[in-house]
Parts: sequence; C-alpha cells; structure tokens
Amino acid sequence: MGFSQGYGPADDGESIKAIHRAVELGVTLLDTAMSYGQGHNEQLVARALAELAGRDEVQVATKFGIVRTEQGVGLDGRPEHVRGYCDASLLRLGVDIIDLYYLHRVDPGVPIGETVQAMAQLVDDGKVRHLGVSEVTAEQLRAADAVHPIAAVQFEWSMVWRDPELDIIPAARELGVGLVPYSPLGRGLLTATLDRDTVGSSDFRRTDPRFQDTNLERNLAQIQALRAVADGLAITPGQLALAWLLAQGDDVVPIPGTRRLDRVAENAGATDVELSQAELDRLDAAVRPEAWAGDRRSFAVPATTRTISGS
Repeated sequence: MGFSQGYGPADDGESIKAIHRAVELGVTLLDTAMSYGQGHNEQLVARALAELAGRDEVQVATKFGIVRTEQGVGLDGRPEHVRGYCDASLLRLGVDIIDLYYLHRVDPGVPIGETVQAMAQLVDDGKVRHLGVSEVTAEQLRAADAVHPIAAVQFEWSMVWRDPELDIIPAARELGVGLVPYSPLGRGLLTATLDRDTVGSSDFRRTDPRFQDTNLERNLAQIQALRAVADGLAITPGQLALAWLLAQGDDVVPIPGTRRLDRVAENAGATDVELSQAELDRLDAAVRPEAWAGDRRSFAVPATTRTISGS
C-alpha cells in the first residue's frame, strides 16, 4: 500500500526495485489491493512482475471490497459486482489467474456468505486459485468458510496489537485457515525509527490513536525496551518484532511493507532469527503486552456505508 498511498510520496522506480530485491531475497508473496492508489498499486506490481526473471515462483494476492473514488471511500461486497472487480484486477495485474483473492472488508449490507459464494464462482471459472478474507470477526470467518474453504485471513497483528489472539486466531486455527498479519511492524513503530515528525508526515499514522499524545509517549517508551532486547540479540528492533510473529506458528505469514531497499533486506533477514522460549519470555517481560497504548479499532474500517456505484 505504501507504494501508492498513506505514507507520503513514493517513487515507482524505487518501488519496483524494492519488489525485485524482495524476490531476490526469497520473498514469494506479493500482497496488493484494488483500492491502493485506485488501481495504481496493482499496475505497479504488474510492471515489477513483467521485469522479473523468477515470476513463476511469486504468488500474487489482491483484494476487493474497499472502493475509493473522488467522492470518498466505501465498501462494496455485492455479489453482482465481484466478477467485475476481479476482471479489472486481472487486467491491471497482467495475469490470467489470481493466486489469492481476498474480500478486503465485509460490506455491512451484504451477508458475507453471499459475497463468498460469488468469489467461489471465480475459483470454479479458473480466475482465482484460493480465497481469503480480511478484517473479519470469528463468526464471519466461520460463515465464509462454510460456503467455500478459506485459505487465509488477513488482520492487523503485531507486538503493538495483540487483540487477534483472543478471537480470530483461535477461530482460524480451528478451521485450518492461514494467518496473514498486516502491519506486523506496527505501522513502522516497531522499527524504532519513528519520532513525532515522521508520525506527522503520514496521513495513515496521524489518525491512529497509538501515535497520538500520551499514547505515543507510552509506546515510544516500550520501543526503548524493545531496542534493548534487540541489541542483546545483535538484531534490529524490526527484525525482533518480525521474528516474534514468525515464532507464533508455522501458519503465520507476515506481510511487512516498505519502499526502501535496505528495509527490504532487513525484513527478510528476520526469517533467519529463531527465538528460543527463554528469549520470548524475556521479551514479554521487557516489552509488556499490556503496556501498549491506543485502540486501533476506532479507525480500522474506512467506511460503514455501501457504495452505490456499479462495478
């Protein structure tokens, strides 16, 4: 997403280089969405893939359901629009089949089962290989999986935000659904590189309660503790945060985003870090889970009204 919106100016050429570097380092999943930059992001991924030697080793995931227009942001999961959204994504991505197709957000005016039924037809038609859902409740996940097997559920999960451990993660594991944490670096907070100026330069962070006032002060104090543990392990705070997620299970596939080549290499290096139980316990004691401040739920859903335009 950061290639197209939310985190300040980006450069397409540098973004493509970042994608290529990620694949060189062993990354095999690229995650995008039709809403990111109103289609720009999918087109950018297509350009990167066209120039990539190992294209067949890369799986592409994209999402539909959040619709951005000049009039604002809305949600649309109406079954009659699903095929049109998919066809448009296929065209922008320059592929014949999407490896993993997500419902980005549940349309409050449409039962999730009805949307997933339309998505399942895409699998039958050979346009999509696997289905996913994003930012759903445990009940919605069960309802979706009852219609068609759900391969992955995407949600925000990191050391900064642990709530998914209470409901969606147990439900997903009960159903055998893979876990795809987005913002695994806490929107950059867990890299220990942010200050008030960098927070203020991002539209996405400015509206997040975790980056505001006393919440930010408390969270920055947590980051200092995280840095101390990371220094003791001779890794970066960001690598420690990603390694923590990877240690939560083999069914966890974090999707850290970055626009910088050095960060791509740093993130990929986290896969070489294996934390022992003693190190995980020490991390929990130093960076206390209950000490993070700010509730992200107040801004998690971009809109609660259905779009009224066609596909």
